[in-house]
Amino acid sequence: MPFTRAALTFLRDLARHNTRDWFEAHRATYEREIRDPLRELVEELDVRLAGIAPEMVGDPRRSPLRASRDVRFSRDKAPYKTFAGCLLYHRGAGRSAARRDDGGAAGFYFQLEPGASLVAGGLWAPPRLTLYKVRDAIAGDLRGFERAVGDPAFAARFGGLYDADDQKLTRLPRGYALGHPAERWLRYLSFIGERPLADAEVVRPTLADELAEDLAALTPLVRWLNRALGYMPSARR
Repeated sequence: MPFTRAALTFLRDLARHNTRDWFEAHRATYEREIRDPLRELVEELDVRLAGIAPEMVGDPRRSPLRASRDVRFSRDKAPYKTFAGCLLYHRGAGRSAARRDDGGAAGFYFQLEPGASLVAGGLWAPPRLTLYKVRDAIAGDLRGFERAVGDPAFAARFGGLYDADDQKLTRLPRGYALGHPAERWLRYLSFIGERPLADAEVVRPTLADELAEDLAALTPLVRWLNRALGYMPSARR
């Protein structure tokens, strides 16, 4: 069951009426238009991943993001996310690996949001020790890393590694000298490919097909990062 325009309408309305009373009054719409299609998409992508990167999985219960927000440490007390999303993760690391302070693994991400949907893969703002491991791996295997980020399919669909200034250091991290062969990459704080999706794309019945092509293009980067963190690829499930 693909997403419909009603899913985008629900999320726009939620952004305007972000209260528990409104959400509960419209819960049936949320479940029909957001929750159930997202679970079905995760199931379909899990099937596709078996032939693309068998070590990566999607779980209809664990992969979708919760609708509720954690507002304990936020000034914004709006109770619900105004987007929906899912994480596809390395089966050896688990869904929660990226939240650990001492670990993490690269994965895939899909987000449904009016005017801001996207597909991405890699490591976003990893915890400190994970970042250190990735930097050391880049310094030790620069050629392999550059093959991954220069993969033709990755470059064609994602335009290369995400390059925003707020995800890069202005100086080299401590321990690396100016002129280091990997100097360009050692400044990065995140290692992802990201592609925006137009509203028209996310409501097409071919969404799973298009996302499967994205996941295949992201796989060289995700696998390189996971190897650096000790999570190996698999040939089969």
